[in-house]
Amino acid sequence: MKHILPTKNNLRIRRHMRVRSQIAGTAERPRLTVFRSNRFISAQIIDDEIGKTIVSAHGRESGGAQMVQAKVVGSSIAKRAKKAGIDMIVFDRSGYQYAGQIKTLAEAVRAEGITF
Repeated sequence: MKHILPTKNNLRIRRHMRVRSQIAGTAERPRLTVFRSNRFISAQIIDDEIGKTIVSAHGRESGGAQMVQAKVVGSSIAKRAKKAGIDMIVFDRSGYQYAGQIKTLAEAVRAEGITF
């Protein structure tokens, strides 16, 4: 087996796999997962029991700076979740550090009344 170099992204993926082995979204508490690229941030609410995405939001919908995108994506996904009848979620930060964009998105979701 080839040795995989410990790059920043490979370490993040390892952290994500370690966390994902412990948490899963259900119909009562689906999983909110985030993805951050160099230009955008996106979020999905997933029911892992049936393997379907319930609602999603992407930073392209708002544009602007990344922190602004995180706030808009957080509030829009929370509004869409409320419309779908979701009040409680499990937060999956996908191995990213809970700071900056991830923290802003989580605070925006909480401000809209979703608990996790």
